[in-house]
Amino acid sequence: MEPLNTLNRRTFLHRSAIGIGGLALGALLGKSCTSNSDETGMAGLLPHFAPKAKRVIYLFQSGAPSQFELFDWKPEMRKRHGQELPESVRMGQRLTGMTANQRSFPLIGSRVDFRQYGQSGAWISDLLPHTARIVDDLCIIRSMHTDAINHDPAVTFFQTGHQQPGRPAIGSWLSYGLGSANSNLPAFVVLLSRGKGNIQPLASRVWGSAFLPSIHQGVQFRGGADPVLYLRDPGGLDSLSRRNMLNMLAKLNEQAAREFGDPEIHARVSQYEMAYRMQTSVPDLTDLSDEPDSTFRLYGADAMIPGTYAANALLARRLCERGVRFVQLYHMGWDAHFDLLGMTSRLAKDVDQASAALVTDLKQRGLLDETLVIWGGEFGRTTYGQGTLDENYGRDHHPRCFTIWMAGGGIKPGMVYGETDEFGYNVLENPVDVHDFQATLMHLFGIDHERFVYAYQGRRFRLTDVAGKVVQDILA
Repeated sequence: MEPLNTLNRRTFLHRSAIGIGGLALGALLGKSCTSNSDETGMAGLLPHFAPKAKRVIYLFQSGAPSQFELFDWKPEMRKRHGQELPESVRMGQRLTGMTANQRSFPLIGSRVDFRQYGQSGAWISDLLPHTARIVDDLCIIRSMHTDAINHDPAVTFFQTGHQQPGRPAIGSWLSYGLGSANSNLPAFVVLLSRGKGNIQPLASRVWGSAFLPSIHQGVQFRGGADPVLYLRDPGGLDSLSRRNMLNMLAKLNEQAAREFGDPEIHARVSQYEMAYRMQTSVPDLTDLSDEPDSTFRLYGADAMIPGTYAANALLARRLCERGVRFVQLYHMGWDAHFDLLGMTSRLAKDVDQASAALVTDLKQRGLLDETLVIWGGEFGRTTYGQGTLDENYGRDHHPRCFTIWMAGGGIKPGMVYGETDEFGYNVLENPVDVHDFQATLMHLFGIDHERFVYAYQGRRFRLTDVAGKVVQDILA
């Protein structure tokens, strides 16, 4: 019979790779060495330089909101409504299967009016009256572009730096690199809400840790009596019994770790312990009874309904106050291939007041300077229409240019960055791609995205893969 402590081939290679490869890499890179660490992360190696942000709230608008109805005012499109998009503009570029067989590409001018606001003079849609009031706190980037043209790879690209599954989410990278300031809560929390629109499904892998230790994956909080599934003790089990069970389980896992050398065993123990601590921290976090009436007036009545976008925005602020590093909100329903105006109006009403309230609330509490707030989707919408030109028209996916905004956390406020052509089809100046966005986010946390790597299966991986540059112009 083979002894229990015999190393199998996989364990031997894993340990060898960490030991020999890690020493060699450390000699080459010094402090920037980021070979596989223990499950707690980088063990003091990060940040590389002084950070400007300590936490991030990412308000992801899943389904891709139309920039033409919200942020990118194109009066020329309204003048030319119904005319054919010039071929010299489109240049035969890639289309989705939903419009590739269209015989014509008629320009659709926005039926929403825009006005200029703030010292920046930014044009903001009438659908976003609350956002308009905080425009001088925002950096509006109109020149975002991406490589992906369909929802799942586009969301995956933004969240993990790669269009194919299998890479860690941004929140997992930051959790691994910087950890959490509160041992009773995870460093990476995910909140979902659904608008009255065309829902695109979200796979939980986009907030997964992939090859990083699983303690760094996003923890989804839900609306309702049980924000985190399976957190409560089952009936008949008291706290002391649960504690004794976890102690015994930890001993068994420690024995398994000695026998097999799998670092994921320690990560699993850490997760059990985190869940135990969350049994007391989560109920206190999600109990909004200590919030004054002025808070609910600020965020809107929906903030009192668990699971809504407004309630999640308020919860995000409470999470950040308690030291959570990365809070990811997803609001689903923006995929307007039809009923563009109706769908966009409903979704904008869902998010406008609460998004502006979050920025205002953080600013009033002195948290905005160190909290990065991001608002945007996975790509934009086309300047030409999908389907008919009647009231039920829609817009297709458009990866070549779209708009996001950022605020706080070291971002220059009150500015509009980048510009698109008169048709809103191509970027004219200051293009920002997905890897540039990710590199800039890492920079704000004091991380050099090129040096923050993780050794896995013979390759050093990083969030930005082999691309990305920090957008210095938008840094405060």
